[in-house]
Amino acid sequence: MKSINIKSIAAITFFASAIIFSSCKQSNKTETKEVPKAKEENTAAIEVSAEQMKAVGIELGTIEMKNLNSVVKSSGQLEVPPQNKADVNSLVSGIIKKVLVLEGSFVHQGQTVAILENTDIVKLQQDYLMLKKELVYTGQEYQRQKELNTESAGTGKIFQQAAAKYETDKARMQGMETQLQQLNISPASVANGKFVSQIPIIAPISGVIGHIRIKTGSYVDMQTSLMDIVDNSQVHCDLQVYEKDLFKVKSGQKVVFILTNQNNKQITGTIFGINQSFENENKSVIVHAKINNTGSIRLLPGMYVSALINVGNQTVQAVPVDAVVNAEGKTFIFIVSGEEENTEEKGPKEKSEKAIGANPEKSIRFKKVEVITGVTELGYVEITPLEEMPKDAMIVTKGAFYVLSKAAGGEEE
Repeated sequence: MKSINIKSIAAITFFASAIIFSSCKQSNKTETKEVPKAKEENTAAIEVSAEQMKAVGIELGTIEMKNLNSVVKSSGQLEVPPQNKADVNSLVSGIIKKVLVLEGSFVHQGQTVAILENTDIVKLQQDYLMLKKELVYTGQEYQRQKELNTESAGTGKIFQQAAAKYETDKARMQGMETQLQQLNISPASVANGKFVSQIPIIAPISGVIGHIRIKTGSYVDMQTSLMDIVDNSQVHCDLQVYEKDLFKVKSGQKVVFILTNQNNKQITGTIFGINQSFENENKSVIVHAKINNTGSIRLLPGMYVSALINVGNQTVQAVPVDAVVNAEGKTFIFIVSGEEENTEEKGPKEKSEKAIGANPEKSIRFKKVEVITGVTELGYVEITPLEEMPKDAMIVTKGAFYVLSKAAGGEEE
């Protein structure tokens, strides 16, 4: 009876061991199948046809080196120097007879922009002509008394009076000539008896006519601004730099401007001046930047800009913001891992096109690469790839979200 129990126990033990060994073996087989599957999902290529890329606007490019870290952010607006803007005024009061320009038209310095009428200027011309004729007599009397005084035939007192009268009249005439010239009236024409009752109002600088404040028949005086002229050829940017960043900014540094309300168009410039006093309570200082090249962009005073002042030489790897996508709490970019031609059977016409060099339909394979992002400026974002990438690797610079959605759809399938 005892031997039978021992044999039974041995059989049961052997049977249990076989079951455990079989379970462990099956478990190992399951694990070996799952590991390659997980690895395959992480490295699986995402294929997008050339037709799909064109349809959704996917663009390719490379990782660029951008100066994003060593910058000072500021904002401001475009201005023109005081010498490049002017108010048009009249030196005498009167009635506007003609307005010869329109708002927005370009005028040259010295060009007539309006005609003003004033009857008082007729009296000025009359006084000038009378004084000029009187000066002839005064000059002759001065010469006569001078000769008599030299010959001791006259008295010194009379000679002194004649000299004083002559010098006074000559000074008055020179003053009147200056007045006539300021009113754009020719003294020579007045001397010949040609009087005018209307005078031209001329442009003090070359530029574009701004707001016109007068019309035909308007009465104006010397305090009235008739119109303004702005020369936008010397437009520059006034930026507000705060106290904490002021020590970093110096003349000669490069600046990138973004026109806030002009589709974020970019222009470049250079710092040429820094004010030495604070503007207001927010402790900002005005920094002046010259614009290097506007290209075809039309710049007007008063336009708002955002700016990045380059205060260092450190560069980082950066890609357009559209190249970066977020998924599962991580950040990715897509690199091109290869391409292949469409292997479908083509007709005789398609084969002949391929023979003469026509581009065949291709599918591009993309690989997802995890990155860490940094500073985002000027439409670019700093990246640090978490794995080694091929040199000059092509990446998706626009449309990465579509590639991500296609990858998600493929995984679900």
